[in-house]
Amino acid sequence: MKSIKEKKERSLGTKLFLKAERCNSPKCATIRRTGKPGMHSAKRQKAPSEYGTQLMEKQKLQIIYGLSNKQATNLFKSHEDKEAIFRALERRLDRVVFLLGLAKSSRIARQLISHGHILVNGKKVTIPSYTLKVGDVVAVREKSRKNKIFEELENHLKHTRLPAWLETKDTFSGGVGREPERDAGGALPFDMNLVGEFYARR
Repeated sequence: MKSIKEKKERSLGTKLFLKAERCNSPKCATIRRTGKPGMHSAKRQKAPSEYGTQLMEKQKLQIIYGLSNKQATNLFKSHEDKEAIFRALERRLDRVVFLLGLAKSSRIARQLISHGHILVNGKKVTIPSYTLKVGDVVAVREKSRKNKIFEELENHLKHTRLPAWLETKDTFSGGVGREPERDAGGALPFDMNLVGEFYARR
């Protein structure tokens, strides 16, 4: 059975890594079936309008960071500078847990945080959208480290490409070394300028 997550990826035409490492394998939905979901998808495909393109980029951003419409709207209203928006998104706790390799996807990262498995500077934080600061240390709680979900963590970390602005402390922890910066080698699968144009219409 096709999952809702895979349909979202096919609909938007890009890998959003919603199903952990599946997107790095031949089983990825965007590799197996390149068209959009639906019986007649190939027949009805056409170039999206300017608004449609902006909307799709906005949806990609929301899915990657787990934002509601309200959260995304408030973010773009409170930050005029696109770089400031980027830094705010990248410093979310769920995003950092994923980028550090402590979770195989942002969705799993949000679950780990909500269930109390993650500490920030030694204190439990259960809010995925919690904003980290430079110098903050993120770690898996000591009691959680034997949990089955962390069994293959050490092997997973060997294949994790860490952004230059993050630091690895040990297998179960890492920190924010400096402000997030765009990395050409790990570009995000959406266009921030087009998302900004979408909200500029409102």
